[in-house]
Amino acid sequence: MSADTRKPVLVIGLGRFGGSVARALERMGHEVLGADTDPSRVQEYAQDLTQVVEADGTDQTCLERMGAASFTSAVVGIGSNIEASVLAVLALSDLGVPNIWAKATNEKHGRILERTGAHHVVFPEQKMGERVARLLNERLLDFISFGDEFAIARLAAPEPIVGLPLVTSECRRKYDVTVIGVKREGEDFIHAVPDTIIMPGDVLVVSGRVEKIEAFAAIHGD
Repeated sequence: MSADTRKPVLVIGLGRFGGSVARALERMGHEVLGADTDPSRVQEYAQDLTQVVEADGTDQTCLERMGAASFTSAVVGIGSNIEASVLAVLALSDLGVPNIWAKATNEKHGRILERTGAHHVVFPEQKMGERVARLLNERLLDFISFGDEFAIARLAAPEPIVGLPLVTSECRRKYDVTVIGVKREGEDFIHAVPDTIIMPGDVLVVSGRVEKIEAFAAIHGD
């Protein structure tokens, strides 16, 4: 998809979360209108985003002047000020923005945002905390959760399946995980097939439910 076919996005609040989202959207080819009440942040992002304005994203009149109603997607990156984030979501909802994403600091905050009009609620601190906890057990090398207990993880090949083709180790039947691919040192990533033989030192990319992946990673022959 070329840049000119990507729809513009409004980002309210250019703190760590909102600013990161805004910059990522620009890299992906979206036009981004960023808004923040802090003039230093406006100056910081002036060269990175399509347009940045010093404005109160909780004020519906202010949003109307910015043309917020013409956006099909908006991100509310305000997190620490719960009242401000709720007011921003409410204002966007009243303006009829059809796709509102909002950052929440906890579950209660998230429920309020949903009832106020947010279509998608994100818990960045919670997700990062979960990610760190998963990686600290040293069984997983990398971990991505999709929010519904499903995940994709990178892990060292468990000893019991080393030397066997995947069709023999039967990872899906025995452990309820799917081996997506294999990475060997000095070689390109390969997509796993039933005849793929797992070698010592292989790193696997697997998918499945979180608890199943962790159990699979723990089957090293102790």
